[in-house]
Amino acid sequence: MLNLAVVFLVIAIIAGILGVTGVMNVAIEIAWILFVVGLILAVVFWVMGRRPPPV
Repeated sequence: MLNLAVVFLVIAIIAGILGVTGVMNVAIEIAWILFVVGLILAVVFWVMGRRPPPV
């Protein structure tokens, strides 16, 4: 998930350099959403991994 966020961030940077602001804004939004979702999932799985197994 975080890999996709980095890919969209790179797309946004390239679009910004080329002056395509519409594509840049969309790519930045997608990268931000994927980054936040990835962090939330990482924290959830980290917390769930600390629990003892169900009996």
